[in-house]
Amino acid sequence: MGSIPAFLLRHTVEIEPFEGEGPFGPEFGTAVTERAFVDEKRRLVRDAEGAEVVSETTVYMRLAATCPAGSRVTVNGRTSYVITASRRDGGGLPTPDHLEVALQ
Repeated sequence: MGSIPAFLLRHTVEIEPFEGEGPFGPEFGTAVTERAFVDEKRRLVRDAEGAEVVSETTVYMRLAATCPAGSRVTVNGRTSYVITASRRDGGGLPTPDHLEVALQ
């Protein structure tokens, strides 16, 4: 199957990739626009430190998208931050490869 089918990517999100901490707080890269599928459902996820955090939105996009934890993402006019980003790569199996991103 390869990549997630384009007909499923019905939404548009703007991603400002997290680049690290600067002297005045977090620093973000240049904003890029990605096609995505947005699921606005509250669920419990674990952050990078293992703490349980409530995610309000899950975004599914193409596997090649760059969206590390801490990135700023704008969805439907609302800006959120990435709790965790998970690569779903089937390694050649007939699965829809994609990036799953949990937002605060």
